[in-house]
Amino acid sequence: MRDTLGSEGIAGVVVVLVAVGILTARDPVIGAAVMILLAGLAMIAKGIAGTVMRSFGLK
Repeated sequence: MRDTLGSEGIAGVVVVLVAVGILTARDPVIGAAVMILLAGLAMIAKGIAGTVMRSFGLK
């Protein structure tokens, strides 16, 4: 995973998870909604990245 994301990417994932954890400790329903939102954004980003890679002939 370190090869793919790098140190800054791993730190970013940790910061996001800590922030969601703090939010979930305060209000579990809002924390769950934020996790669903982040999962949706990740799926959108993966789809866009795949489309761009196919348009450049890399996939």
